Parts: sequence; C-alpha cells; structure tokens
Amino acid sequence: MNIVLLEPEIPANTGNIGRTCVATGTTLHLIKPLGFDISDKAVRRAGMDYWKDLDLRVYENYEEFLEKNNYPKVYMATTKGLKVYSEAAFERDAYIMFGKESAGIPEEILMENKDTCIRIPMIGEIRSLNLANSVAIVLYEALRQQNFSGMQEQGELHRHKWIDVK
Repeated sequence: MNIVLLEPEIPANTGNIGRTCVATGTTLHLIKPLGFDISDKAVRRAGMDYWKDLDLRVYENYEEFLEKNNYPKVYMATTKGLKVYSEAAFERDAYIMFGKESAGIPEEILMENKDTCIRIPMIGEIRSLNLANSVAIVLYEALRQQNFSGMQEQGELHRHKWIDVK
C-alpha cells in the first residue's frame, strides 16, 4: 500500500502516519512543500525512533510524484468525495492521497480524479477528522480488503500463552 500526503503541515500528524505506515508495511510519499523539517536531527529530536524503518519517498511537487510513479491510479481522500471509502475496491498496491490539514486536496486535482474521490462519513458541520486518524481509517479498510496480507496473524501475550485461557 501507499499513503500520499500532499503538502502536510503538522509534524505530529505526519509522525503518527509514519508510525502507522511502518506497522503496516506501507510506503509513505510526501509531496512538498512540507510544513516542517524531516532531517535526521529533527526526527531524532521528535523521538521518532521508527522513522529509520519507514519506506519514505519525498517529491518536490505533485507532478514529480505522478511522473516517478508512472501516473498511478490515486484514491483521493476528501470530505467532498462522492463515494464512501468502504465502497472503493483497493488494489494491493493502491495509492491513497490526503491533502494538507488546512485545505485538503486542491479542487483542480479532485476534478481530474472524480471517480477515485472517497470520503469518510461524518455527521453535522464538522470540517474534517484529524489527518492521522483519517489515514488509519482508510488504510486499514484497504488492508482488510487484502485480508491483511503479510501481517501478524495473532497477537501474543508477554507472560502468558493464549492456550492457557479457558
């Protein structure tokens, strides 16, 4: 799977998303400009010890992202999407894009990708969910559709075995 963040602004969100990507074997694509520093020093200072395990790719702009990935089909996560995210049939190597926290994905890009715009249902007049939460919701649906392929089959206790439970 591939998570794409277009011009992310809040480092804590990107850090949380990076951790989710490491835990799921997902590639994280960041499209500049970024609202924060991702140098080794900044990442260490933020306590993101898992960052070294992240499959991270950074692009100067949206066009470079498209070119370097052979113009992939991209699911556009937006509050304006016509389809609910659970209606999408995600491919094993799906690209799922999320826009910057303050403005989302530009409408010009959404219009070019109308058929792949997806949304998370919400009630009321709330503007949007937290970006890291939104990524987790949609990513785990995509992984569920792939039967969580390659992921840990069963959790293990630290001091006991599940076999001991009656």
